[in-house]
Amino acid sequence: MINTLTERMRGLASLFWREVAKFGAVGGIAFVIDNGLTYYLMHGPMTDSEAKARFFGASVATVFSWIANRFWTFRHRRQDNVIREFVMFIIINGIGIGISTGFTALAKYSMGITDKNMLFLAGVAGILVATVVRFFAYRFLVFNKELDEEPEFSHDHEIIERHPHTQPGVRVPEPAVKDPELPGPPS
Repeated sequence: MINTLTERMRGLASLFWREVAKFGAVGGIAFVIDNGLTYYLMHGPMTDSEAKARFFGASVATVFSWIANRFWTFRHRRQDNVIREFVMFIIINGIGIGISTGFTALAKYSMGITDKNMLFLAGVAGILVATVVRFFAYRFLVFNKELDEEPEFSHDHEIIERHPHTQPGVRVPEPAVKDPELPGPPS
């Protein structure tokens, strides 16, 4: 049982790190989209609206991120109800966008920072915080098909959960077999 549990834990850790690596790759591209667009907008069309520029850049990156995570990172965990999945994704990303935009707004309005590069870096710090929140929210709330549906992890719950017949010192009586020649229920 210990070897089986150890093998399952290794398998779960491997699956987790593969998902983290894919999530990181998607996140890296989304990071470039978000920050590239935000930087352009902050130094161009939205020069006096840094928080709005961050919001717009993050929104475009969110659409990319949903598509990439749905069809690559968590492709085996996609929900059958695409609308529900997308709505949950948008809600989670709304929270993430709120965090990154909030860091920019906090720096500008509460701390009085006016340097565009510092405001940009405040948004980047917000993105880093929001990324941790997003990963766990995506994994457990958006793309949340159970591990039991994956063949290599289909019996994990049996290893972790204790059943009466597997507990030391607890004897579960065998079911009685009915003798076809005797009337009534088995004894």
